[in-house]
Amino acid sequence: MSKDQKKARLRALVSEKSLLHGKAFTLASGTTSNYYFNMKATTFDPEGATVIADLVLDTLESFDIQNVGGLEMGAVPIATCVSMRSFERERPLPGFFVRKATKGHGTQALIDPPLLPGARVAIVEDVTTTGASALKAAEALRAAGCEVVVVVTLVDRLEGADAAFAQQNLRFVALLTADEFTLTD
Repeated sequence: MSKDQKKARLRALVSEKSLLHGKAFTLASGTTSNYYFNMKATTFDPEGATVIADLVLDTLESFDIQNVGGLEMGAVPIATCVSMRSFERERPLPGFFVRKATKGHGTQALIDPPLLPGARVAIVEDVTTTGASALKAAEALRAAGCEVVVVVTLVDRLEGADAAFAQQNLRFVALLTADEFTLTD
C-alpha cells in the first residue's frame, strides 16, 4: 500500500470509528466544539494501529531519532504500535511515555522508561488543538536532557498547535488535518 493509500485508509478509519458530532464536546484545551476525535477507537483497532504505525514510521524516516513517545494517555498506544512495527522494519525505536505528574511510588519517574540525556526523540500525539499536551511532554523531555526532534500528530484540529510548536522551535508534522473531514451533521 502506498503512503497516499495508507493516509486515505487512516482518514476512512478515523471518520468511521473516531469522529463524533452532534453535541458540544469539551476539549483538553478547555474550549468546546461540535465535533470530537475520540482517537482511542482507531489507535486500539488492529488495522488502525498498523496503518498509524506505518504512516508514523514513514514520516520519521527522514529524522534522526532514537525513541518515540509522548504524554500519557493519547501517545501510549501510538508509541507502542510504532515501536513494535519499527522492529519489523529493522530500525528499532523504543517507546516511552511522559506522565502528567510524577509517579508517587516506585521510581517516581516522570518519563518511563527513563531516557538517557542526549536522546533524540519524536513526540507523537493522537489529536492536537493548541499543542499543550505535546508541549508539556517536550518540556519534561528537555528538562531530562533529551532533544525533541519532531512532533507528529495523527490529526491536527488546525487551532493553533503549529504556531505554538514554532514558538518552541519544534518541527511539526500532521498526518491528517481537521479540514480533511466532514465536520457537520
